[in-house]
Parts: sequence; C-alpha cells; structure tokens
Amino acid sequence: MIRKATPADLPAVLQVYDSARTFMATNGNPTQWGSTYPPPELLEEDIRLGRLFVDTNEGKICGVFIFAAGDDPTYAYIEDGAWLDSSPYGVIHRVASDGTVPGTLKRCLTFCRKQCSHLRIDTHADNYVMQRLLSAQGFTRCGTIYVEDGSPRIAYEWLENKKEMAHG
Repeated sequence: MIRKATPADLPAVLQVYDSARTFMATNGNPTQWGSTYPPPELLEEDIRLGRLFVDTNEGKICGVFIFAAGDDPTYAYIEDGAWLDSSPYGVIHRVASDGTVPGTLKRCLTFCRKQCSHLRIDTHADNYVMQRLLSAQGFTRCGTIYVEDGSPRIAYEWLENKKEMAHG
C-alpha cells in the first residue's frame, strides 16, 4: 500500500535509503547518492510538503519515493534530446527500496500514473538497473538534464495519451 509519509516514518525511511545506497554501490553506482544522500533534513521537508510517499507491505515500510505535480526547475533545460511534450507533468524523484519486497518502482509508477498522465523522472548514468526498469515501464529516454549540484542525469518521460510516441 502506498501512502503519504509522516514524521514518525522518518527512521524507517532512512533505513530504506541506507539499503538502497548499499544496493546501488554494489551494483556499479556508488556516486549517485554517495553514503549520506538524501539527508534527513531534506526528507523532513518532503514530508512537511506532502510529497514523500512510502510503499508498505504488512505495515512495514519497504520503499519510498517523491511525487510532486508541477514544473521541476532541473527539467527546464535538456540537452542531447528533447522532451516529448510540454504539457503539465508530475515528477518522481529518489525512488528507493530496502530490497525485501520486489516491485517498488512498478507500484510507485502505478500510483503516480493514477495522479498524473504525464510523468518525468531522471537517473544517474551508472544506474543501469533504474534505466532498464524505466524502459520496461514505457518511459522514453529524452536527453540529459543537470541536477542542483550541476551533475548530469538521464531524463525520461512517460505520456499516457501518447504511448505510440514512446515506441516510435
């Protein structure tokens, strides 16, 4: 079940991110989140703003992600490609799983697709697992964007009403 995170969820959320960072590092992606990202202060802000969601199984938090509707400043500029559509969109960030229940990304995307018919997400060039999963879920690789610290990310987009574009 997916629900909004509460302040009481923070310790469990931090554990999920710790597990995800370990998985990423052992699967060839040690630099995307390093050893401390995302910091607790950022997660507390996400909870306060109502954009941090948790994926639970039998009451235990096993996954976490950010979902927000509206423009994301890091998506204003894209190079080596172009966005498929300029209509309003929702963004997904910081998807993480503790590895105990398969399918976190799929459940996250199912939830987000019910909220919004146009989604954008990005990932690190070394995050081959996420790249493969996004492509399998119908997302189109659109180009390169740069996150707040200036580092590049591969940008993806999904449009419910233009699925044919995603495969063309």
